Amino acid sequence: MQEENNSQIIKTIGEHGEEIYMKLQEVVNVGGKDYALLSLVKEDVLPTDDNDDDELIVMKMNKTENECTFEIIEDDDEFNFVAQAISDSDEIEDED
Repeated sequence: MQEENNSQIIKTIGEHGEEIYMKLQEVVNVGGKDYALLSLVKEDVLPTDDNDDDELIVMKMNKTENECTFEIIEDDDEFNFVAQAISDSDEIEDED
């Protein structure tokens, strides 16, 4: 699993048309596909401190030459596979 770290704010539109801001925590590659680990933020500014207790949202990334889009992982097997890979990676890092 490869990781990149690009802290940035992503704005998206929620199910009810509301604006939602998320901080990109990291990008992980699992099984040859990129997934974004995101956390919700209140505004379109990066928080001044990192809180490891924030709930993470995992979304599939679709990259083209001009843009990057995020997609909800609807397949339970795919989600569980990605979540397990992220969990395994965290356990390895904690042992260091």
